[in-house]
Amino acid sequence: MRNIKITIEYDGTNYSGWQRQENALTIQEVLETALEMATGEMVRVIGSGRTDARVHARGQVANFFTTSDIPAERFMHAINLKLPEDILVVKSEEVSLDFHARFDAKGKRYRYVIYNDKLASPLNRNYSYHVKKPLNIDEMRKATKYFIGEKDFRSFMVAKTIVHTAVREIYSMEIRKNDPFIDIVIEGKSFLRNMVRIIAGTLVWVGTGRIKSEEVEKIIEGRDRTLAGPTAPPQGLYLEKVYYD
Repeated sequence: MRNIKITIEYDGTNYSGWQRQENALTIQEVLETALEMATGEMVRVIGSGRTDARVHARGQVANFFTTSDIPAERFMHAINLKLPEDILVVKSEEVSLDFHARFDAKGKRYRYVIYNDKLASPLNRNYSYHVKKPLNIDEMRKATKYFIGEKDFRSFMVAKTIVHTAVREIYSMEIRKNDPFIDIVIEGKSFLRNMVRIIAGTLVWVGTGRIKSEEVEKIIEGRDRTLAGPTAPPQGLYLEKVYYD
């Protein structure tokens, strides 16, 4: 038995997220089908985490077990031959049998892309969140400091979600501007469901002046989902990198 680790890039526009579902097409299902065609085996792909419908990835990581004798570095090519154009394996390598893409992850980097212009771009509608009002980047940047560190992010998760703890650690947050795009780049140990998208929605509130940057601290301390901004739409979110030792 061998354990193969793969890094995947995908356009999530036409998929109902990562995890296999009974009545919807997902990234996991397409990968497993491609692997079955390439190896002749029923293969279960273990992802580093789920991405929701229409969310994209530049660096999703997964692993699978196989008895195939395909050289590790050739799995990338063997799988890609069976994949549609909106999914690509960019790297394949053999790892120890105890490696687990989800449980061994030490951190993740996400990017949320905002298209800030009066007019919506047809070419970018599936890859960014269109915000008409001009955003105050300086105020948004001031707000980022309140998110850094280990905190209870209950205000930034799906309401009524059952979790053991809402405490998460954010390592860094940066806001980059390249008109008309604004990127929110976040690195952390792990994230609650929709956490990055709710943070993005709250920062848009700050950028439009609906709330002041310093109010973010009170929103975090309030531990109440109703205090934070809306959940920004999924198409602006990208899983960029998963970190391991």
